[in-house]
Parts: sequence; C-alpha cells; structure tokens
Amino acid sequence: MSNRHGFLDGMTDTDCATMTRSPLPVLPSPGAPWQEWVSYGVSWSHHQVGTERVWPLPKVAGSADSTGQHRISLDSYREGTPGSRWQALFKATWPAYRSWYTAHDREARPTLAVARTALQEHMPELVGHWERLVELTGNDSLAAKMLTMWRMPAVAAGCSQVVVPGPEPLLVRNYDYDPRLFEGVVASTNYSGQRRVIGTSDLLWGLVDGMNEDGLAVSLTLGGRPGSGDGFGIPIVIRYLLETCSDVDAAIAALARIPVAQAYNISLVDTSGRHATVYVAPGEPAEVSDLRAATNHRLTVVEHPHIAEPLRSRQRQHTLFDALSDVESGGSTSELVDSFTREPLRTDAYDRGFGTLYTAAYRPAEGTVTYQWPGRSWTRHFDDDEAHLDVLLVSEVDDD
Repeated sequence: MSNRHGFLDGMTDTDCATMTRSPLPVLPSPGAPWQEWVSYGVSWSHHQVGTERVWPLPKVAGSADSTGQHRISLDSYREGTPGSRWQALFKATWPAYRSWYTAHDREARPTLAVARTALQEHMPELVGHWERLVELTGNDSLAAKMLTMWRMPAVAAGCSQVVVPGPEPLLVRNYDYDPRLFEGVVASTNYSGQRRVIGTSDLLWGLVDGMNEDGLAVSLTLGGRPGSGDGFGIPIVIRYLLETCSDVDAAIAALARIPVAQAYNISLVDTSGRHATVYVAPGEPAEVSDLRAATNHRLTVVEHPHIAEPLRSRQRQHTLFDALSDVESGGSTSELVDSFTREPLRTDAYDRGFGTLYTAAYRPAEGTVTYQWPGRSWTRHFDDDEAHLDVLLVSEVDDD
C-alpha cells in the first residue's frame, strides 16, 4: 500500500476534470501523520490525454462501482528496451505524477543536475536507460528529475512478504495499497540486453516486486519508521537490484551502498539457496538478517506502535512465522500462498488505502510470477505476450 502526499495540489482545472469524476477531497496538511493520507486519491482509470485513452482498455487502475465494490485492472506488457509501450504509459499517467511530484515541499525536490549526479554516482548502470526514458518524455526536465527518484516526496506503504529458500525458491508477497492509485502494470523488460526482468511497476519504471532470469527475486515492505531523508525512492532501487545483481550476495552489497529515502524491509531469495531480509533506512547502515517473513516494522522490532498496530503488523508477521513452520513440517507451499488471500494477511480496507490488491508468488527457478486473489490467479512469464486482466476485489474481511 502506498499513498502519495498532495496528489491533487497544483492541478489545473483541465487536469482535475480528466483525473476524477468525484469532488476533490480535503487533503491533510503537509507534515500530518502519514496515516491521515490513506483516505484520499484519484483514479488513474479516469485519466485521458486529449479525447482518447493512450493506454489499452481502462487504464490499469482501481475504482469503486455503485455497489461500493472495488475493481482493479492490470496490463502486462513486454518491451525489451524503453519504447512506444513505455511512452504510452508515461502519457497516460504523467499529469497525475507531475501534480503529486510538485504538490508539497517543492523546495525539497532536487535540481536536475543534482538528481542526475546522484544517479550517476550510485547507480551508473541505469543512467543510459534513464536518458532514453527522458527522450521518450520529450526531454521534459521535471519528468527527468522524477525519473531519477532522488529525494522523492514521502510515501506510506504496507504489505507482507515471506521467502522460502531452496533449489526451487519462493517469494510471496501481498501488496496493500489504495486501488485508486495503483499503476497496475506488469512490465517484462530486458534493458541491459543480458538479463530479463519482470515485476510490478511503480513510478513508471521502478518496481515494487520482481525477479530476473538469473534467479533473483525481490520485494519490499514498509519499515515502520516515519519520515524521510536524502536518498532514492525504493522502486528504482528494486529495479537496480534486478538489473545488475544475479544473486542475494550481490544485492546485499548494493543495498549496503545505495542511499534510500525511507525505511523498508527488502526480502531477497535466489536459486542458489541464499536468502536475506535487509532493513534499509536513510542515513543508517543496512541491517542484514536471515529473517524469512517481514511486515511493517523493522525486522522483528516494533519501533513505532502507532504505525504498526493499526496495520496489524505484528499479528501478520506471527501468522507468517506459523505458515513457514507448517511448510518446514511438511506442509505445502500452495497452502502458504493461499494463506495470503485470507485474514489477517489479506485486508479489504480499500477506502482507507490499505486493501490487498494482489498476492504475488515469484518462482524464479520456473521463471514465473503468479498473481492471485481468492478463487482466481494469473501467471506471467518473461516472454508472454501483452495481456489485460480485470479483477473484482471482493470484500470478505471484517476490518474493525
């Protein structure tokens, strides 16, 4: 789950007309506790460029229908290097991203020179890809800054994840998020020409979870600590790990040197049998552990109960520990995956920005990711053709 501060501030009348069909919400004041940001938003699905949609079918977003039920759409695309498909996504979403990026704390946004220097210093392997993306934006300088993801606006995120190491490793995660702000894109790419990557897109070319064909799988959860600092938004860091690292050890080394803007638990597993969960936070050394289940506090330590408790972070982690024990006792990994579609791991608090949009099960030895919901699943491979999926997010959980 992730909510972006001040999404609507600074929007023109035209932007607002194309972005939402409902009255503009009352936004919290800048600096308000992050929990206050979970009830606002706009629907990506209502955005148009000109008079026609530039992304196929309803734009990969969630919305509530007249009965109060929430729906999401997912589009899966395959494009080796950034081209027309990425450009279509940019055109469809840039007005909203631009408004969010410039809404609050404008003075905290870097200059383009500073942002580019940070990318060159810490993730030089991505600079060429970033330059190509900037070309596809029409050399928009504001987009160029945002695409570096250096010193981004703060976000709030939830989620649960678990790793099962071994010769056929498994990474399972729930993505808990506001359906109105879900980018809803599964991207299969080969930017380097040497290592295919597939994962769930965020911030246009970042990833919130994914794997590469070398057998490394990665996902993230909120680290349970408020605030932010100098560093990169985590989606570009996940992209970097999968673009440049073939195994867990290489990913740990990268996380140890890349500055991040907020606190996260990063879970890693590869086909060599290695796994780790790395806690990263701005201005602090990365903390490496062999923890196999992470939710929304620092590894196993609840530093900020006012954040963790409303999200039932401790309860969800204990549920994951129990599920892992069942697997170690001979239980099936299928049952482990299914447990993510049930309470307490699954939540339907969509109107508060903390609803489970999908369960993703990454099996890097097979080269597959399966997105799952109660009674439904969707499997994607690196080389699958483009596809579209609509999902009804059934509310079955008593969230009180």
